[in-house]
Amino acid sequence: MKDHNLKVNMNEYLPLRDVVFNTLRQAILKGELEPGERLMEIQLADRLGVSRTPIREAIRKLELEGLVLMIPRKGAEVAKISEKSLRDVLEVRRSMEELAIELACQRMTEEEIDDLDMARKAFSDAVARKDMMLMAETDEAYHDIIYKGTCNSRLVQIINNLREQMYRYRLEYIKDADKHPILLIEHENIFRAVKARHVAEAKAAMREHIDNQEITVSQNIKEKEESNL
Repeated sequence: MKDHNLKVNMNEYLPLRDVVFNTLRQAILKGELEPGERLMEIQLADRLGVSRTPIREAIRKLELEGLVLMIPRKGAEVAKISEKSLRDVLEVRRSMEELAIELACQRMTEEEIDDLDMARKAFSDAVARKDMMLMAETDEAYHDIIYKGTCNSRLVQIINNLREQMYRYRLEYIKDADKHPILLIEHENIFRAVKARHVAEAKAAMREHIDNQEITVSQNIKEKEESNL
């Protein structure tokens, strides 16, 4: 295990196990803990200054999210980002997002559309600041407003169940600085279509948004695999 400078950001409102989980999750998403890297309970406990119990609980939860794999006779390691897992997640996300944008076009209030515009601008500000984590968070917030606008709690629940798995690929897409201008255009196109209540146009814009994410992340995966040969 590499010598990472991991730090626990204590939050007085959260139990220790949740704080440890959030710390390890952020380290994986940021790439501080790299795909394929082994997660040694004793070493992680020493680095974070906690017992092994919250480490073990965090690893178990990260496994459920697909961020960690348990390898027989080897232990836990950070899950690699594969084209298969990318395709599986985005096939589901594409269908859910298209349904969500269709319902949102029909049901969003004018106030929610204004909120969507504010979220779009917040994402643009994050891009200008080149803050990757903030970009991922504001992108997620942008889509959350669309989900809320569907007025369909079951759909929101299903999407939320995929949230953590989608987040990793969202961050991978955002890491590609060359795609930032395209992301801004995609958000603009989605917003304009929703504001105009143009369902077909909104669905096409959302589909393009997800397709571009799949193409970009898939290419990044291939490049990483080739560099490791």
